[in-house]
Amino acid sequence: MKIDVVKSGVPRPLANYSEAMVAGPWIFVAGQLASDFKTGVPAEARKHPNFPFYGSDIKLQTRFILENLKKTFEAAGSSLDNVFKAQVFLTDLNDFFAFDEVWKEYFKVPPARTTVGTTGLLVKDTLIEIDLTGFVPGKGVEKQVIESKAPRPLAHYNEGFKIGDFVYAAGQIASDYKTGVPADAMRRPNFPFYNSDIKLQTRYILENLKKTFEAAGSSLDNVFKAQVFLTDLQNFNGFDEVWKEYFKVPPARTTVGTTGLLVRDTLVEIDLIGCVTGKGTTKQAVKSGAPQPLANYTEAFEVGGLVFAAGQLASDFKLGVPAEARRHSNFPYYNSDIKLQTRFVLENLKKTFEAAGSSLDQVVKAQVFLTDLNNFNGFDEVWKEYFKVPPPRTTIGTTGLLVKDSLVEIDLIGVTNG
Repeated sequence: MKIDVVKSGVPRPLANYSEAMVAGPWIFVAGQLASDFKTGVPAEARKHPNFPFYGSDIKLQTRFILENLKKTFEAAGSSLDNVFKAQVFLTDLNDFFAFDEVWKEYFKVPPARTTVGTTGLLVKDTLIEIDLTGFVPGKGVEKQVIESKAPRPLAHYNEGFKIGDFVYAAGQIASDYKTGVPADAMRRPNFPFYNSDIKLQTRYILENLKKTFEAAGSSLDNVFKAQVFLTDLQNFNGFDEVWKEYFKVPPARTTVGTTGLLVRDTLVEIDLIGCVTGKGTTKQAVKSGAPQPLANYTEAFEVGGLVFAAGQLASDFKLGVPAEARRHSNFPYYNSDIKLQTRFVLENLKKTFEAAGSSLDQVVKAQVFLTDLNNFNGFDEVWKEYFKVPPPRTTIGTTGLLVKDSLVEIDLIGVTNG
């Protein structure tokens, strides 16, 4: 599948990534935030200091980003009308309502969306990062809105889209959007020691996602990629126990901590991508010599000419962070933990992509989750070593990762060489 790098007139990032890439009909875009990459947040994206009660920083930043994303999609031969999936990362969820008001101005048919809190973004005073996926019209795919009997969200997004043979679902949380977390997704107050909130919420979400995929003519058996956002990583084991009940062949998965979700007392948001089989599209599990995870997920899947890898972190899944991915205790001032971990992760991702008949040269989208954004520069120095043409990238802060002392998780999508 041919890869084309997209360049428009939007501000060029300081870091080592491309604005967007087109692979076949698909448009993969870097996460964008409100920066000119010269001064920081530019004047047009912030309230004037002499008029502090006029305007709204989150609205100005959201509009600045979406105007730039319009340019990106136009340069790719498309438009925001052809966006089918969005991920939104907010530094303060109190900004959500104002963000959503601006969002409505830009999307007649709003994309499926996942919105979570982040510990921080890479430019000072930025409040939001927006990550979009779309397609180029006239290349054999169309988008079809999915509507099932799952609870309808209050905010401005669709439940999911069928795009060709792919199914992209919005992130789902355990809410009926009437009362909040419904009674069947929480422990009964008179029986506090029976059951588990995380298990009840996970089961509630997956039952609704079953409805979404069935409405698309598919099922959870055809899911090949998942992202999971947990408000407390202590809840992971309970979540994973329920996960095993729903997936015979578990999808590739990325699991990270988040500062919060959009409904009070919700503990987990689940974001899934799948396919409709029986029409020539198949999913094939990828297994390489990289360390195999302890939890219930697959290393990667090859589907329809694309490779979807699980998020990888610097662990051998035996001891934790292995010796080769950390500084030696007797030489604390030599080397860098973030550089060692990044290199360890990317070497393993090389193996994953090679096992899928691809390579890191064929990566078209990256998401990077850092436990400390102060580690970004060291991470980016290593990143430059591995990518001749760097993929579009979204980089955000996370409250934590699933292996003690791990600093970075990397999530990649690529294309096969065939």
